[in-house]
Amino acid sequence: MKVFVIAEAGINHNGSLEFAKKLVDAAKDAGADCIKFQTFISKNLVTKNALKAEYQKQQTGAKESQYDMLKKYELSFDEFVKLGRYCQDKNIEFLSTAFDFESIEFLKSFDMKRWKIPSGEITNLPYLIKIAKLNKPVILSTGMSTMDEIKNAVSVLKENSAGEITVLHCTTEYPAPFSDVNLRAMLSIKEGLGVKVGYSDHTKGIEAAIAAVALGASVIEKHLTLDKNMEGPDHKSSLEPSEMKAMVESIRNIEIALGDGTKKPSESEKKNICVARKSIVAKRYIKKGEIFTEENLTVKRPGNGISPMQWFEVLGKRAVRDFQEDELIEL
Repeated sequence: MKVFVIAEAGINHNGSLEFAKKLVDAAKDAGADCIKFQTFISKNLVTKNALKAEYQKQQTGAKESQYDMLKKYELSFDEFVKLGRYCQDKNIEFLSTAFDFESIEFLKSFDMKRWKIPSGEITNLPYLIKIAKLNKPVILSTGMSTMDEIKNAVSVLKENSAGEITVLHCTTEYPAPFSDVNLRAMLSIKEGLGVKVGYSDHTKGIEAAIAAVALGASVIEKHLTLDKNMEGPDHKSSLEPSEMKAMVESIRNIEIALGDGTKKPSESEKKNICVARKSIVAKRYIKKGEIFTEENLTVKRPGNGISPMQWFEVLGKRAVRDFQEDELIEL
């Protein structure tokens, strides 16, 4: 199964439509299946006095409010229309997370193939119901969540006619320390809820995302930036275009390497069987009629003769002809 790779542009366009288009280009070039933005109206999302998260303060300063920060990175609905068309022209799936009801109503016009619910909305009952009633596949991020909170959210989605649900394990810290990643929790979600799972990665680098694919993630989400040194809260924990491309290439290699799970000789290794395995051969010259014993037989490469697994079937038999030293034994 092909892993669905989401390049999370988020607000890394810094409020610029042109930067947003460059992120689309970078995601397409990297081989991502989808690029995801964030659609919100700041006044509907956050109170004007709400404080920033610590990582936001570190990246953008502590003086301005969260509202003032987000307002700078807010794209208009008209700009999103242009962005959606640009994604269509570039043949990459457009996806955007809505953070308020007005944005949900707007994004409905895009007829997106799926809807993404961010970690912060997992306890927002009215929001969950509204998304579910769109009857589309849902990708649910679970940063900061307990298993019970995830179960409750999934139940709400199912009870309100959501399409197929994929749950993403996530650690909501930017960047997330490896000690807090806990990738095995993704497997616990899969086992406990019986849903498809994936991983939304906020660590530095690409190792955690690749490991998640090896563990069975069907969706990988990773932040993309044009430059980690740009101003903004998420750039430092994002991948630059070349890194995103390396991650996608690695994921595709892991997909192939996982195979179908059936243990059997691969096509590429079949030619090496007779080279690497061994056969029963004459340890010394053996005369016709002589009895085969451990003194006149041994095991050596190549493996195109009698298998050593038949060792005790050969012992005690008589030689049907003369055998020179190192010659493959025949019965």
